[in-house]
Amino acid sequence: MSEPGRLVTVYAVFADAAEARRIGRMMVERRLAACVNILAPCQSFYRWQGAIEEGEEVPALFKTQAAQADALIAAIAAAHSYAVPAIVAWEAAAAHGAYARWVADETGPQR
Repeated sequence: MSEPGRLVTVYAVFADAAEARRIGRMMVERRLAACVNILAPCQSFYRWQGAIEEGEEVPALFKTQAAQADALIAAIAAAHSYAVPAIVAWEAAAAHGAYARWVADETGPQR
């Protein structure tokens, strides 16, 4: 994911909307993400420490450049309340050119 200018979406889930908002805003302020979409709460089922758990979580989508993805993932993890937060990234196969330029302009070093 190191090709500059390529658009990447980073997906993460949070314990609640307040945590998603706090971390989302922090990532935009640090220019690691151009935009964050906080989605509606979802119901999650997962195995944790040998038991099946169930709970409500809040997913969010962070838009950034491929060159910023690793730094963004690390920063989300550092600010996250979970011991093992779910944070994954995928590269966009295609994007509207003006949108991709806007993401590039809003992330990384300030110009």
